[in-house]
Formats: sequence, C-alpha cells, structure tokens
Amino acid sequence: MPRPKVHDAALRERLLDRAGALLSDGGTDALSLRALAQDCGTSTTAVYSLFGGKPALLDVLLDRAVHRLTGRLDAVDAAADAGTDPLEHLRRLALAYRDAALDDPRVYEVLSAAPPAAQALRPIADAVRRATTAGALRAGADPSAVALAVQALVHGLVDLELHGLAPAADVAGALRAMLDGWRAPDYGTAPN
Repeated sequence: MPRPKVHDAALRERLLDRAGALLSDGGTDALSLRALAQDCGTSTTAVYSLFGGKPALLDVLLDRAVHRLTGRLDAVDAAADAGTDPLEHLRRLALAYRDAALDDPRVYEVLSAAPPAAQALRPIADAVRRATTAGALRAGADPSAVALAVQALVHGLVDLELHGLAPAADVAGALRAMLDGWRAPDYGTAPN
C-alpha cells in the first residue's frame, strides 16, 4: 500500500499564499521559513520538501508576480482595438504597470530587480513597435530606446510615488509628456 502524500498541492498553495502575504507585509526579510511553516501548521521539512529552500520559494513567488503583471498588461492589449491610438495604448500599458506596482509594493520591489520581470514587460516593447509601424513616433526613433525609456520612466515614477514624492496626477502627466516628446509632429494631437 502506497504511503499517503503528506506534502500535497493544497499545502503547497497554503504555503505560497502565506509566503506571498509575508513578502507583501515585510519584504524578503520578513519571509522566514520557520514562521511560514508555523503559520501554515506544518514543519520546515515540508517547506524544504516542497520548495527546496527560501531561494526556490522566492522564485515561485516571483513567477506568480510576473504572471499577474503579464496578465494585467495582456488585458490592456486585449481591450485595444484597431482604432486605438498606439501612443494612448502605450500610456495605458504603462499605467497598468504602475497600478500593479502600487497594488503590492513589496512584491514589486522583488519583481523589479529580477530578470524574469523583463518578459512581463514584453507588451510595452510590442506597443512601441506598433507605434513605430503606425508612424506615431518621430522619425529616427529607435523602438528599443523608446521601450527602455517608457520602462525606466514608469519604474522611476512608481518609486517616487511609493515614497510619497510624486502624486498620481504628476505620474500621469510625466508619462504623457514623455510620450508627447516621442510623438511624430504630423501624427495628430496628444490624447487627453
């Protein structure tokens, strides 16, 4: 007769949910495997058995955060239609990234420093390429440079906002100003 599974999928999910809460509340320093196991009514052996240790647990949490961010950006993409101004679409993507960061600042801190986060920002790079193809960007604009500038600006603005140094209206205005700077002079007027 096979031994029953002690460390099952339900325990794994409980551990991940609680680890995410600990990370959100206090950052990586607050994520103690001993406290996590105790909070979930299990042992540290179970945590090690399911995840292999804190670094691997953080990797799983990071993958989940990337998935949530990607989902938000993909939802903005799905809501756009053929008539959507590509620069307005890019602005909406940047604001969705900002909203995701503000929803869970501690997870954002971990996410923003991790290489897998770059894949989550693919929709921004794709939107820049579409804006280039549509002629919305000024002549000679390098799509890679524009995508990097959008990502850097949003990341910096989120950091300022999280530290109380930039109100939301300033964030939206700064993003609009940057996109207007890249706008082709003959492309039309800036969105409101």
